[in-house]
Amino acid sequence: MANSQASKRLTQTIPPTMRVAALDHFGPPSVLKVHTLPVKQPGPKHILIALHSAGVGIWDDSVRDGSWRPYGRPKFPLIPGTDGAGTVVALGQGVRGFAIGDRVYGVSYAGGFYAEFVALAAENVARVPHRLDLLAAGAAPVPGLTALQGIDDHLKVRRGETILIFGATGSVGTLAVQFAKRRKARVLATASGAKAKALVLQLGADDVFNPKRKDALEQVERIARGGIDCILALAGGDVLQKCLELVRRGGRVAYPNGIEPEPHKRSSFQLIAYDAEAGRREFDELDRATNEARLCVPIAEVYPLTQAAKAHARLRQGHLLGRIVLQIRRDQAKKRGSK
Repeated sequence: MANSQASKRLTQTIPPTMRVAALDHFGPPSVLKVHTLPVKQPGPKHILIALHSAGVGIWDDSVRDGSWRPYGRPKFPLIPGTDGAGTVVALGQGVRGFAIGDRVYGVSYAGGFYAEFVALAAENVARVPHRLDLLAAGAAPVPGLTALQGIDDHLKVRRGETILIFGATGSVGTLAVQFAKRRKARVLATASGAKAKALVLQLGADDVFNPKRKDALEQVERIARGGIDCILALAGGDVLQKCLELVRRGGRVAYPNGIEPEPHKRSSFQLIAYDAEAGRREFDELDRATNEARLCVPIAEVYPLTQAAKAHARLRQGHLLGRIVLQIRRDQAKKRGSK
């Protein structure tokens, strides 16, 4: 009875409206404005989350300017954001395994996370891994699923293999380095600049080379010492194409869809393009890998929801170590695992 009364009190605190960062038309970062919109109650098998943080992905830039439209025909005002973290404040009919007050994170490729509340299908929500606070958790879902599925499901990295993480300092790459080390692989990584190199080495990379130097290929040939078993390509370009020549016959190269230019297909290795999947099984695997790898989620910069336009302007500048995050509420219970 007491738990029922507590749940009722918590759900009664949900306001009728919320602040969101949304756009009324496609354009530059400045089109992101603060709007006030109704809070949608969760439908059957959906969960309403009071968001504490939301990740800002490079793909959000393409959504905002209209060059990529994953949400189908746009309905304005359009709220970007594919992932974030917060606390459960209401449960739709038929939801099992969650309770009011749970710390959760989730994914929606239909957007909606640049907001104070979001309603998600329960299958796309999971409890936050114990070692992450809600700021780090807001940055983790899409990059974490992308990195883990690249390493485990598509490349199937094995103990003792040599893997190259090409694009190791971004939101996906920093996590991929750690998941590859979890598999006891020898990890080679790209990084430009002293801070970037120090970060990927701290995260577990065995050797690092700078792809922007004129002698980049000589660098990677030296550290590869006889060849590479697999590559996770998180960025494209001429240097990546040269690195493909170092992949051993029968090796594997994987990349998330959207990487441009795409790696060139060759008969000597398997080339795999993939999209990260989200669901109960995928989140269970991410939770297990997060704890086993003692995952650190690097945060590049933090902005309040009201400065989403500034976050996008910073996103376009590039050279980010980790991920930009919108902090929507304060997390009172800090955990380890953010940086």
